Amino acid sequence: MEQNQPPLSGFSTRIVGRKFAKPDAHGAITLPVYRNAAFEFPDSESIAAAFQHRHELHTYTRISNPTVAGLEDKVKAASGAENVVAVASGMAAIANTFMTIAYAGGNIVASPHLFGNTFAFLKSTLSAFGVEVRFVNTDNLDEVAAAADQHTCAFFCEILTNPHLEIANLPEIAKIMQAKHVPMVIDTTIIPWCGFEAKACGIDLEVVSTTKYISGGATTTGGVIVDHGTFDWQHSPKLAKTPQPKGMSQFMFKLKSEIARNMGACMTPDTAYLQALGMETLQLRYEKMSETAWKLAQHLTRQPKIVKVCYPKLETSAYKKLADRLFSGNPGAMLTIALESKEACYRCMDSLTIIRRATNLFDNKSLAIHPESTIYGTFSPEMKRVIGIAPNLIRISVGLEAFEDLAADIEGALSRA
Repeated sequence: MEQNQPPLSGFSTRIVGRKFAKPDAHGAITLPVYRNAAFEFPDSESIAAAFQHRHELHTYTRISNPTVAGLEDKVKAASGAENVVAVASGMAAIANTFMTIAYAGGNIVASPHLFGNTFAFLKSTLSAFGVEVRFVNTDNLDEVAAAADQHTCAFFCEILTNPHLEIANLPEIAKIMQAKHVPMVIDTTIIPWCGFEAKACGIDLEVVSTTKYISGGATTTGGVIVDHGTFDWQHSPKLAKTPQPKGMSQFMFKLKSEIARNMGACMTPDTAYLQALGMETLQLRYEKMSETAWKLAQHLTRQPKIVKVCYPKLETSAYKKLADRLFSGNPGAMLTIALESKEACYRCMDSLTIIRRATNLFDNKSLAIHPESTIYGTFSPEMKRVIGIAPNLIRISVGLEAFEDLAADIEGALSRA
């Protein structure tokens, strides 16, 4: 960002008003797309300095790219973070983060109520590298505290579990982890930065699927790793001896100089361009979708064929007080409905005409999916029990359609089913 730009207070203003790191040669006001793989240097010393981390210049797009850096800068403006790295997907963000901080003999304390691929990564992929995962009930603070020890690499959960819609008391868990010198790594995909303050919740690192709210209508897949610079990595057996350049944590240096380079899950310039555009309308879409989700949740509680509606703002939610406190009463655009059986879910979904049967969340279009048979379809009955996935649940991601049309679509589907 240009040094002479004054501080910007409004959320959308910080994103839309963000200046380029360098003036564009043609005065473009939209982030240009640099589709090239390599970058030229004026002399041998310059390129050597760039490769040896003495200058932050772009050398090769797998490592860094001006368009991707532009998106990272917008995320910094939105989140208030110290550093951001953009990668190819939300799962790439999770994998790169834990490959940076985890080690053989270490452990991760985590909620078992996770997105299917996240659970499988922790339970299966990391275990092959000698990393133990200790699943805990995040509602039980004593259990959380007892699980963390001197070999704990991180505490991990989702800010709002998908599809359970549970909320961990992050400020209280953060106190526990700070006393034990354990970083808080949270998947904050479900609530974007205009809906909460990560630092206020005690979050050190965020992993986010930018495919969701940020992409601006499911245009592309992507992810970001957000470092708030709040954790002292001298307490990490793996990172304590890692160099710490000015303005960069030891975690971020290890991630940028080794892990992200070697894993190769870089974000493409075209993806960064589209997601940077999506960032500019993030707050507008989030507030509209959330408003509609809240109206729909209230409306669906009055439908006799629905056994249960789950949305954190409802009085029936055990997490309403936490949602009101952490998210200003605006817990996003995802809700679930429980019907009498799995078969009833299928019949209802097959009768929808406006809401699409598709995976993903926070597209401009409303989406419905049956998690137990799709996202968790290949999991064993025991694993489904551990994760807490019921067979009579439909997850609904609310889009930008009118509330009246969505309500009528679900009512009609229930009637026809």
